[in-house]
Amino acid sequence: MSNWIEKEKKALELINIAGTLWLDKNVELVIFRRNIADARYTEVLNNIEYASKYLDLSLDINDLVLISKSIDNLNIAPTRLDLVTLGKEWLTEKDDFNSMDEFVAQKLAEYIGKDKRVIEPKDVVLFGFGRIGRLAARELIQQHGNGEQLRLRAIVTRGNSDDEIKKRSSLLRKDSVHGKFRGVITEDLVNKTLIANGNIIHMISSDDPAGIDYTQYGIKDAILIDNSGIWRDEEKLSNHLKSKGISKVVLTAPGKGTLPNIVYGVNHLNFYPDDLNIWTAASCTTNAISPIIKVISDVYGIESGHVETVHSYTNDQNLLDNYHKKYRRGRSAPMNMVITETGAASAITKVMPEMSGKFTGNSVRVPTPNVSLAILNLHLSKNITSIDEVNAILKQAGSFGSLVEQIDFSTSQELVSTDCIGNPHASIVDSHATLLAPSGKSVVLYVWYDNEYGYTRQVIRLAKYIGKVQRLTYY
Repeated sequence: MSNWIEKEKKALELINIAGTLWLDKNVELVIFRRNIADARYTEVLNNIEYASKYLDLSLDINDLVLISKSIDNLNIAPTRLDLVTLGKEWLTEKDDFNSMDEFVAQKLAEYIGKDKRVIEPKDVVLFGFGRIGRLAARELIQQHGNGEQLRLRAIVTRGNSDDEIKKRSSLLRKDSVHGKFRGVITEDLVNKTLIANGNIIHMISSDDPAGIDYTQYGIKDAILIDNSGIWRDEEKLSNHLKSKGISKVVLTAPGKGTLPNIVYGVNHLNFYPDDLNIWTAASCTTNAISPIIKVISDVYGIESGHVETVHSYTNDQNLLDNYHKKYRRGRSAPMNMVITETGAASAITKVMPEMSGKFTGNSVRVPTPNVSLAILNLHLSKNITSIDEVNAILKQAGSFGSLVEQIDFSTSQELVSTDCIGNPHASIVDSHATLLAPSGKSVVLYVWYDNEYGYTRQVIRLAKYIGKVQRLTYY
């Protein structure tokens, strides 16, 4: 017990260093992409234990504290640093260095100097305040730090009476699925604002995307995230750009017509921030399956495939049986499994044109409020010799490389849907569910995803890219 208490003290010390770096220098320390500054000390210790087992390493909290102190002594540019990566390198290379300070300084040599990454803060407006809108608000507030990246400045809804502001504030504070907001929210009813962790957020009432002058609230050159679900084509979404103070629009749904579907981490680099004024973040399912399809396609090639999603019910369905314009969705969502269509199969073509004509898809809505499962049945160009082989490739993609923020790799034999609530990744590979055909030419992959939170994190990653406020990364 005394040894455990010492570990807890070290975890608290690590959290304090991480908080100082985050608030003073816009440097974020993470453990396997999991935040430290806003975590409990037991969370930090649990994440270190998980990373140690996952990578078969003996990561030491004392080493991670020393690494963090060395980082704090350097003039690091705005960066997101994974202590697990540095800890792993320290364990294998420490004999080559005279001290921890020397090791960290050499590893982060390219990150030293504030001029290595200069960021101009970007204003953000949320148009709509439903499931995705509220999670985006929470995340933007909690990621605010010292205000050098995205700054939530306004939320547009169809009403802003005192009673409506109080109700929306309450929904932001408490969520039946995602729990309580970790922060302080107060209402300023006189000025029609919410004050969340020191952020002043204007509550604007309007249903006309072209009729708002955001500059009167001090908002300029802002990214507007449209999560209302009302408009999905370029003509209608372009009305947002007619409002003063808005320069970019991000749609939290698949775009119609010629609008490209963009999955951050998969195809966002095909478009420069200045190329488009209207961006679409595709669907939660497209974000979940695209990273996995990309990894498998790059290694084995894909001849054809089918995606079946087991999807939690949404606001689009009825609580009780009632008329609905779409077939089956009128039946009670909490009582039925409902077969319905999904656009994910066709959307894959927009994300990866080389997949054109290769995929079919369908969906079953089920009586759970959040977290969904995509079952990918893929027919390959090359043989897979074993399940371990394909799992190793997916584990590598989820540990190191360009898709570490998108892919999580679960080694748990007890994984169920609620375990995935709040997971920041777009895709969670259930490794123990992987199936391989005797021929080795077909594989079935089970991919979980938090269709609310995981997707929202993808939207915010895309918004940071569009706003040119991304920090450097060391993963």
